[in-house]
Amino acid sequence: MGAGHNHGGPPPAASTGTAAAAYVGRLRIALGIALALLVAEAVGAWLTGSLALLADAGHVATDVVGVGMALTAIHFANRPAGRGRTFGLARIEILAALLNCLLLLGVGGYILVEAIDRLRNPVEVPGGLTIVFGVVGLALNLCSLALLMRGQRESLNVRGAFLEVLADALGSLAVVVAALVILTTGWKQADPVASLLIAVMIVPRTLKLAKEAVEVLLEAAPKGVDVDEVREHILGVPGVEEVHDLHVWTITSGMPVLSAHVVVERGTLDSVGHERVLRELRACLGEHFDVEHCTFQLEPHGHARHEAGVCH
Repeated sequence: MGAGHNHGGPPPAASTGTAAAAYVGRLRIALGIALALLVAEAVGAWLTGSLALLADAGHVATDVVGVGMALTAIHFANRPAGRGRTFGLARIEILAALLNCLLLLGVGGYILVEAIDRLRNPVEVPGGLTIVFGVVGLALNLCSLALLMRGQRESLNVRGAFLEVLADALGSLAVVVAALVILTTGWKQADPVASLLIAVMIVPRTLKLAKEAVEVLLEAAPKGVDVDEVREHILGVPGVEEVHDLHVWTITSGMPVLSAHVVVERGTLDSVGHERVLRELRACLGEHFDVEHCTFQLEPHGHARHEAGVCH
């Protein structure tokens, strides 16, 4: 039975790293920017007495925690695989993304509660100096967003950090807009209205990220991979009669894996050999699907009957 297996090399976590690993440098820079911004906005809140700036500093604090967790997760996720963990600790990235979602939902809930309270009890927001700190915060957040833009498309973990920074960028923008409205019109409710808009934008995106992270933890088929279509392509390989025990799942971002038992005509196995059939299977899936780590068990016709009740 061992001759029918093709493991396609070592687990990806041990050889190529996870999708987020390529963005460690950018995440570190983003963390440095977040720490500098936290200090700046805390000082700004102290100088101006602005609750809006203080709330935005709280958003930055979640950024610091979120990006710090992302870096910690990447460190553990890319440690070598061992006997007890054959894929290493790659799944930690998904757990970190889920924790980031909880943080973001907490921030969104806090914004909603505070906004409702401020609609009832308007708070004085200082003008010019508040705008200055808000603009500085927005500029620094835009720098961090630019650093993480590409990585958030490839890694749920980096996307969690990206959404943390995006939430704070929206907070900084709200500080600036609300301060301008209050300066020009005197309408104090501008600040809580802007906060409500921020929460409306944060929560749906966070729920979407949480859904994707949960699907990975539940080992659902990777996004964009149709299992029935995969089955059809495998059956299209010359000599293949049947496919069973077909599984496609994701270890972590950028690491989809597949395993299947493939029934092949005895004549094909005798004439071209196992290696030829395995190469054709891998070439077929590599051409049509983004699944590089594949494990196939080749079986002659009738072999499945002997597997009944056997652990495999």
